Amino acid sequence: MKGDKKAVIVLAGMIGAGKTKYTQMISEELGSQPFYESVEDNRILEMFYKDPKRWAFALQIHFLNTRFQSIKQALKHQHNVLDRSIYEDALFTKINYESGNMSEAEMDTYLSLLDNMMEELAGMPKKAPDLLVYLQGPLSIHLERIKKRGREYEQVENEDDELLAYYKHLHSRYDEWYDAYDKSKKIAIPITEYDIEIAEDRQKVMQIIRESLAE
Repeated sequence: MKGDKKAVIVLAGMIGAGKTKYTQMISEELGSQPFYESVEDNRILEMFYKDPKRWAFALQIHFLNTRFQSIKQALKHQHNVLDRSIYEDALFTKINYESGNMSEAEMDTYLSLLDNMMEELAGMPKKAPDLLVYLQGPLSIHLERIKKRGREYEQVENEDDELLAYYKHLHSRYDEWYDAYDKSKKIAIPITEYDIEIAEDRQKVMQIIRESLAE
């Protein structure tokens, strides 16, 4: 839409929050370039779900690298929306460490790499996003959406499933992560209140985002 200023927006939220759909909507409305987190060409992701203790560190290093590349491109271009960013990455790594999927040495290595990358971002002309949009909702909604989209390796088989414990652990830490985030302006959008497939809700969400950017 004419009149919208250039902005870098990053999405955040639990698996199944709807970040891809929001990214598409925001990029279309603001005429910006979307950056999507690639799943199909990620050779490690499915192996992680099968054997998290074996693949957690490799997966987090892969994500750290790809998200670093994306945020650098976005901050250079300065008119983008990312469906997940490097600022959220450490949360997943900490959950894997706390769950016993990563050693202390691996965690320390990851944090050292992250610190180096954040130092490099601090030296760029544009140092941070303009807005973080956190898609917030109850675990039950996320689990429903994970089931609906049907990726086999993401599915929970029963109440004793270790994967369900991982989802619960991850979800329990998101609000805390959002409260601590301080790299840019931030807003939380409750995904139970808006269905962006409905035109009226889409307009309401975009109004919230536009007003936040204008501030």
